[in-house]
Amino acid sequence: MNLAYTHLLPADFAPSSRVWIYQCSRPFTLSEVLQVEDMLNNFSQQWHAHGAGVKSFATVFFGQFIILMADETHTEVSGCSTDSSVRMIKEIEKQFEVTLFDRQTLAFVVKDKTQLLPLSQLAYAMQNNFITADTLYFNNTVQTKKELESNWLISLKDSWLARKLALPPVIS
Repeated sequence: MNLAYTHLLPADFAPSSRVWIYQCSRPFTLSEVLQVEDMLNNFSQQWHAHGAGVKSFATVFFGQFIILMADETHTEVSGCSTDSSVRMIKEIEKQFEVTLFDRQTLAFVVKDKTQLLPLSQLAYAMQNNFITADTLYFNNTVQTKKELESNWLISLKDSWLARKLALPPVIS
């Protein structure tokens, strides 16, 4: 699994660009990825806030994560424009019979694949070495392009989950 992704992000977006990550309940098939990306591209081209076009980027990463980004240095994304993006994501959920709003399921890289784990099973997975402090975790709480580049795919010990598991703090 090639984990490089930052080179795929738009270089001309501000580091403060807002990011939304939607984790799919299963990997999309290749055919589905192509269809979803068409839907995302159509949405991006028509996304408006207060009548102005939103400078946006949308794609599927690793076959399972929809990334939506808006560079607010051009047009600020407001409640109504955010609602329109949520409607589009819900349309994808319905069309492909997937879940994209489940924040209680975590994603890790295990044995070179994206593996999903319910939050309620996190401690059990650690105790049984399914995951370790060094396991890569998809930190879907990132909110900006800068955070997406530096803090999305990180070791479990470097994430907010480390406190939940009482892992020793990382000393740099």
